[in-house]
Amino acid sequence: MAYPQVKHPPRAEALRRKGVTRDGAGREARPVTSEASAGPLPDGTYDAIVIDADDRDDGTVGLQLTVLAGPAKGEVVDVRGPARPGREAVDLLGLPATITVAGGRPRVVLEP
Repeated sequence: MAYPQVKHPPRAEALRRKGVTRDGAGREARPVTSEASAGPLPDGTYDAIVIDADDRDDGTVGLQLTVLAGPAKGEVVDVRGPARPGREAVDLLGLPATITVAGGRPRVVLEP
């Protein structure tokens, strides 16, 4: 079954191109990418859930995750990584995830 592509309003798309993202409440989301030398999310392990996913033109998948517990509960983080062959980004929505930040570098493991 094919799912419709999520369309973002023009303003949201323009902000995303500039690297500014917003969570569902309109707050600026914390940028956490694999290139970050010192991510804004402190080192530790966080339970999260995927709230947005999109395929990028460079062959990566961008994810927005919400932290579910602890001092960072409710924080929205952005990550990107390699696309999974045969899987669309929309298939990742709602999946539980674990974010591990060590030395300012995030690693995301998605539950099956």
